[in-house]
Amino acid sequence: MPASMIARPTPFRLLARILPTVALLLAAGTGHAQILPARYAVAGVAANDVLNVRAEPQASAPVLATLAPGARGVEVLAISEDGRWARVSLPEGAGWAALRFLSAEAAAPGPVPRPLRCLGTEPFWSIRLSEDASVFDSPESGAVPLRPLGEAGGRVGAVAAFDAGGETLDLTLIRQECSDGMSDRPYGFAALAWNRGEVFLEGCCTVSSQ
Repeated sequence: MPASMIARPTPFRLLARILPTVALLLAAGTGHAQILPARYAVAGVAANDVLNVRAEPQASAPVLATLAPGARGVEVLAISEDGRWARVSLPEGAGWAALRFLSAEAAAPGPVPRPLRCLGTEPFWSIRLSEDASVFDSPESGAVPLRPLGEAGGRVGAVAAFDAGGETLDLTLIRQECSDGMSDRPYGFAALAWNRGEVFLEGCCTVSSQ
């Protein structure tokens, strides 16, 4: 999904005011234990071995990449129908790793996952969220610290509002595979951001540390 920019006539503070309503919509269907995408760590792999990432969810499929024992921040996008394989994102593309060697990492508190990295093109922009600091960056604005104002979410996605140097920046996350239009890598979230009340930004987000 290539990013785009269009004019926004409505002040984006409106989204912050409707967060409670959006939360009710996003909270539908919260019965499953694990919400994907999510961060996993490699577990149960010997120190002198690696976890293979294969082209298909089967042991005979070609190896595309390997994950080091103890690797963290592996983004799991989906689970195979038989529950034995996890589709993981790679720096270029995606593949399948045996789920028995992956352990879910504890999620950060709050509806918006952290750490989270969002990016878009045409124009280029990025948002980085962590438990300690958050930043919006673009060629036009440079790096702007973000101060959280509020967030809500559920299985479908999440919405959040930030103070960006006296202006409000609103971010909507949708849990679906997303393409940056420039690589073969699938991202776990589609993103919509309203920047400075004037431009609408599209992009993708990942919880991966890779």
